[in-house]
Amino acid sequence: MTEPTLPRIRPEIAALPPYRQGKQAGADAFKLSSNENPFEPLPSVLEALTRTTPINRYPDATAGALRARLGEKYGVGPDAVHVASGSVSILHQLVLGTSSVGDEVVYAWRSFEAYPSLPLVAGATGVQVPLAAGARHDLDAMADAVTERTRVIIVCTPNNPTGPIVTSAEFAAFVARVPQDVLIILDEAYAEFVTAPDAVDGLEERIFEKHPNVVVLRTFSKAFGLAGLRVGYAIGHPRVLDAARTTGIPLSVTSAAERAAIASLDAEAELRERVGVIVERRTRLLGGLRAQGWDVPDSQANFVWLPAGERTDEVAAAFDAADLIVRPFSGDGIRISVGEEESIEQVLQVAAAQVRA
Repeated sequence: MTEPTLPRIRPEIAALPPYRQGKQAGADAFKLSSNENPFEPLPSVLEALTRTTPINRYPDATAGALRARLGEKYGVGPDAVHVASGSVSILHQLVLGTSSVGDEVVYAWRSFEAYPSLPLVAGATGVQVPLAAGARHDLDAMADAVTERTRVIIVCTPNNPTGPIVTSAEFAAFVARVPQDVLIILDEAYAEFVTAPDAVDGLEERIFEKHPNVVVLRTFSKAFGLAGLRVGYAIGHPRVLDAARTTGIPLSVTSAAERAAIASLDAEAELRERVGVIVERRTRLLGGLRAQGWDVPDSQANFVWLPAGERTDEVAAAFDAADLIVRPFSGDGIRISVGEEESIEQVLQVAAAQVRA
């Protein structure tokens, strides 16, 4: 059969692997590959969804009620809040709004797997800066990588998939070195799990006010357990966020997502208790892996990083065989989400066998 003639695709897009989601798990397996919240939604959140979500009507394109609520929470006007279908959508929007052919986007590596696609889709060039010792951001090297072509720098803290944070002092020194016309995206998708007292907190410190070139990203997917509804937000200067609003797909935040997010904010104290449980499990998991001899970085997120190196695929297969679905990054390491209580001991058992292999 003759192959059909297809539309021409940009070569760099054709060569780019699509984003690879964490592997799905069977009914009897633990899914520890996507950093999801292992708890079921709160009854109050489910009740808000079933009671008030109009399915036959378009949502509010501005997510105005949620923006107003977040603005009240963080002491900013609604125009200083942008809501989209996940914080990764806002990343795409901001890069599209600032960067094009000849421009550069700087980010640490290894970091969030979606970062390399952001500049490429915009026609810009990605500049990867290797992580420092301890799988941490090397902010000095990232500042050194800034050129006249740099339009965006992405800082992920806690870093996905390795887990360490950027400290407040480190970030302040970094921002002071970056030109004010370069956008700095502080990606804090896992901020609610952070317990380190010296960690940067872009919202608590109101960095976006001191430095209008900084935009802070948060999400309802992780700590708030709304990964399946896709809703994230940004806090920053309104004119910077206008670039994201302009490049975003209209009506992408559903009414269900907006209402569930507002209901989650209403129940934040209860949800924070669940976060505390996950943090306690993380602490046990880190301690257990280190006691076995694994050189695990200090994770402040809801996952841990197993630096398996060349054995990554082999070790990941052992987890898979034990019905523990993890996220391998070939040749580098394995990210293991902190999941159900029953999974913790099983993860440690498999890891113990592999460290001795």
